[in-house]
Amino acid sequence: MSAESNSAVGEQGASKRTKATKGKSAPEPGRVTEPRATRTGEGRGAAKPESRLAMVRRARRINRELAEVYPYAHPELDFRNPFELLVATVLSAQTTDLRVNQTTPALFAKYPTPEDLAAAVPEEVEELIRPIGFFRAKTKSIMGLSAVLRDDFGGEVPGRLEDLVKLPGVGRKTAFVVLGNAFGVPGITVDTHFMRLARRWKWTESDDPVKIEAEVATIFPKSEWTMLSHRVIFHGRRICHARKPACGACPITHLCPSYGEGETDPEKAAKLLKYEKGGFPGQRLNPPPDYPGRPAPPLGVSG
Repeated sequence: MSAESNSAVGEQGASKRTKATKGKSAPEPGRVTEPRATRTGEGRGAAKPESRLAMVRRARRINRELAEVYPYAHPELDFRNPFELLVATVLSAQTTDLRVNQTTPALFAKYPTPEDLAAAVPEEVEELIRPIGFFRAKTKSIMGLSAVLRDDFGGEVPGRLEDLVKLPGVGRKTAFVVLGNAFGVPGITVDTHFMRLARRWKWTESDDPVKIEAEVATIFPKSEWTMLSHRVIFHGRRICHARKPACGACPITHLCPSYGEGETDPEKAAKLLKYEKGGFPGQRLNPPPDYPGRPAPPLGVSG
């Protein structure tokens, strides 16, 4: 969800597309890895394309191994109810979850319900959420969706995809975040991190979020969709970064056909790790009890 995050405000703008990369590097000499799942016939000058079955098996193994790396994977927005999660997710477009978490306590303290926020003075809301950027457009979205919740849904957040996507500023990605984490309805959250890693791992060649969602849905059982999303996004934020992946510190290089796109030296790669993997505070001020890192500091307090 974060700039490291979501897509454009209200998910109406065009998202940045992740370009397919070329020239994959092999592991450095002496590195112990399993054979690349997508490379066969090495040493004979030939490389057979990976079969659909092999890709599915590799993808599911990635998910299993990520579950061991991130057993504490969770939504990284602070929330106490579906309304707070919905608003926080809309606010997280083009900013970090950390900045949203630092901003929403004051917002929810003043406007705890859809009825309260719908009746607010726009300028006052803008001032409260100014730190997260795009505050005028986001004020319009969160006040608009609050008015619809008040008028059409009795002040309650609906638990159906078809209802959620009708709300101002809410697209499929935001809807699946809410459904998966507030209602227990499985969904695949295709944010910029998920898009990037799905392409790097050759689960898809598409750069369209809806197509990626549909393709990935055929690879994994529905019961895995929500936690798969958390694990992939966690990995993208902490290790498999957009500009310089920490390949040398990655625990699943033996399953990655894109190994070598980033820093392969273990010591240099370790310096690229973020959040709890790098020994830094996380994004939530109120993380789950099993989170192994440090809570994020409040707004205006350095970590």
